Amino acid sequence: MVVIGVGVTACGSDGHPLSAEPYDAAQDVSFSAAVSDGKKADPDKPLEVIAKDSGGRITDVTATDAAGRYVAGELSADGGRWHSTSPLAAGAHYTVRVSTEDEDGAPGRKAVDFETSVPRTKKRLDVTFGPDKGTYGVGQPVTAELSAPVKDKAARAVVERALKVRSQPAVQGAWHWVDDRNLHYRPMEYWPAHATVTARSTLSGIKVAERLWGGRAKPLTLTTGDRMEAVTDAAAHSMTVYRNGEVINTLPVTTGKPGFDTRNGVKVVLGKEYFVRMRGTSIGIAEGSADSYDLPVYYATRVTWSGEYVHAAPWSTGSQGAANVSHGCTGMSTANAEWFFDTVRAGDIVKVVNSDGDMMDPFGNGFGDWNLTWDSWRKGSALVADTTEGSTPEDRLRLRPESA
Repeated sequence: MVVIGVGVTACGSDGHPLSAEPYDAAQDVSFSAAVSDGKKADPDKPLEVIAKDSGGRITDVTATDAAGRYVAGELSADGGRWHSTSPLAAGAHYTVRVSTEDEDGAPGRKAVDFETSVPRTKKRLDVTFGPDKGTYGVGQPVTAELSAPVKDKAARAVVERALKVRSQPAVQGAWHWVDDRNLHYRPMEYWPAHATVTARSTLSGIKVAERLWGGRAKPLTLTTGDRMEAVTDAAAHSMTVYRNGEVINTLPVTTGKPGFDTRNGVKVVLGKEYFVRMRGTSIGIAEGSADSYDLPVYYATRVTWSGEYVHAAPWSTGSQGAANVSHGCTGMSTANAEWFFDTVRAGDIVKVVNSDGDMMDPFGNGFGDWNLTWDSWRKGSALVADTTEGSTPEDRLRLRPESA
């Protein structure tokens, strides 16, 4: 290293081109027409920097907006052309810094500022993150609801790339398109206990599709509490409740009887209702039939939108721990239901095993997201569906945010 240092000093004293101050490279490069003319650039067109035929070449280009966000780009192997590969935002201010070298190796520099125009006719794609700010269980997915449908895969990739989810501690995670307007984000495993999760969008001003541009999105921050898991064994008529991996209670329960079997699989607590009036007609049971019911129910913890709860069922205490006699809910004594109601929160995990019921649907009836394998979950992403996990730099950054 001493020899190298001496060599560089000697070159400098001899006027080596690399030791000179960078010259103004304005005569060596040209920019997209609108940028060169001082006009507002069309955000629908790529930004271009081209080396003029003077024996020199482009060595580096950085383009950033007013917020410091970088525009991705690609430089040709011969250094003759650089062009942006990610869309520009509409109505934004950009600074482009170009580094060059001439045929003798002397470095040149050129910086240019320009603005992008705002399309006259456009539809705005707003994003609403969920759930509301607060503290949730480790099973709570982050949701993103779009104000307009997005069907095209390339357009979905633009949207998904702009929706950023980060957690502390960091975990692997990915978006999954539930339908044209809704996405869910979950980690490979549950969130860590006592984590902070943030969601934000950089979609504003970005072109998504023809006449569709990114709009507003309010960022979201939520935290997780203890890792609470309630596992109900329908065959054993028992619920075991865990906090951070340790058993804190075992409760006798009754689940769905034949024909009304409780759904198997992982569900997530959606909310808690001190009092609910439950009617058989709400699940298709004819009024006045043998299975008809109309009951006041207390300490009801909801796990599906269609009406599956964990709740107090004092009328079935004789069967709790011994037989399944409910219409699909998990029933327990009033005292146990009150304890469960006070112990869990939205986002906590409620899992049912050994029931003769169907598997909980991944979407549409609550949060059954965790019933998809990680490989199946990734297939719902517009960015990583066709890649091996961690196979691309973009994938590695998305799935391992601590490396960014």
